[in-house]
Amino acid sequence: MTIESSPSLFDIAPSLAMEGEDRTPLLPVRHPNQDLFICDVLDAIPKDDMASMEHPVFSLSTKPDTRMRRYEHNGNLIEIIPSGKGLATIHDKDILIYCISQLVAKMNHGEQPSRTLRLQAYDMLVATNRQTSGAGYRLLTDALTRLRGTTVRTNIQTGGIEETRIFGLIEEARITRKTFDGRMLDLEITLSEWVYRSVISKNVLTLHRDYFRLRKPFERRMYELARKHCGMKDEWKIGLELLQKKCGSNSPLRVFRSLVKKVCAHDTSHAHFPDYAITMADDIILFRNRLSLKTKADVIVPVRDAPYIDPETMHDAKTVAPGYDIYALHDEWVSWWHDMGKPELKSPAGAFIGFCKKRHERSPIR
Repeated sequence: MTIESSPSLFDIAPSLAMEGEDRTPLLPVRHPNQDLFICDVLDAIPKDDMASMEHPVFSLSTKPDTRMRRYEHNGNLIEIIPSGKGLATIHDKDILIYCISQLVAKMNHGEQPSRTLRLQAYDMLVATNRQTSGAGYRLLTDALTRLRGTTVRTNIQTGGIEETRIFGLIEEARITRKTFDGRMLDLEITLSEWVYRSVISKNVLTLHRDYFRLRKPFERRMYELARKHCGMKDEWKIGLELLQKKCGSNSPLRVFRSLVKKVCAHDTSHAHFPDYAITMADDIILFRNRLSLKTKADVIVPVRDAPYIDPETMHDAKTVAPGYDIYALHDEWVSWWHDMGKPELKSPAGAFIGFCKKRHERSPIR
């Protein structure tokens, strides 16, 4: 596996050096009452496409990154070519995650999917824990520009099809309505065919909502990799050098090792990393599922005479009902289903998610 022309994490992203050690590792919840505003946006659960979770498509820099990257691993080749505005960053990816989440939610509600999504800018900013000030809207415009300008050339498979493609991360963004002072209200985003194909093929995974609160781009990238490879399993291990390559870093190994150690130390002190606890020993990084699943590591043991609920839906349930024992909720839901006379369910997953969401709304666990 090779990565060419990738800037050093230490050089390009001073935030990764863990300055401000006295700060909490998580950003504050900027919109604590967000459900009052966006609960009707199809209750979209954060989703990410697995192809970009696996490969270092997005820059971890907090400054304009104008170097071309070439990444090769197991027959997969990606070249990421920046525009004059620089490569799309992992914070710019929030927009793609929001679009993917909305598209999956619409599909789950039986709507016909479309590559073009019509969105309200305010909802996007709130859902991704961004500022809704004038600066927040300007940053959103810059992010859209970088997403449109970044070119990807790849032979990665999506939806069971392998082909060499050249595309932008989004095909087009159009602001359709503004306020009197120039802030965007409504916009349309057309996803690239590559991203769209991943979504409609359900090559997506649920993200913890605290992903949007992680301060450091490096931690976001580590979480993506853990979510992709560990999932609902008890644990996942990865060597330091391979983690460095998957993060897209050409920094000296000793510098990268120091960064990982600091992330692990912060997680030991604050337990801030979503879904997984992180430790490192002898250059092996261990991600352990915080649910500490003992007997249900890879699959949900089917309950006799009950609708099947897959592991990814169980993760969604954990997202909509934080603090609850999702397996206890599942048992309650099955009992309810039996009490109701075992009605035929058009979408068992949707029915279970709705059950968990209502339980949390009635009795939230703080």
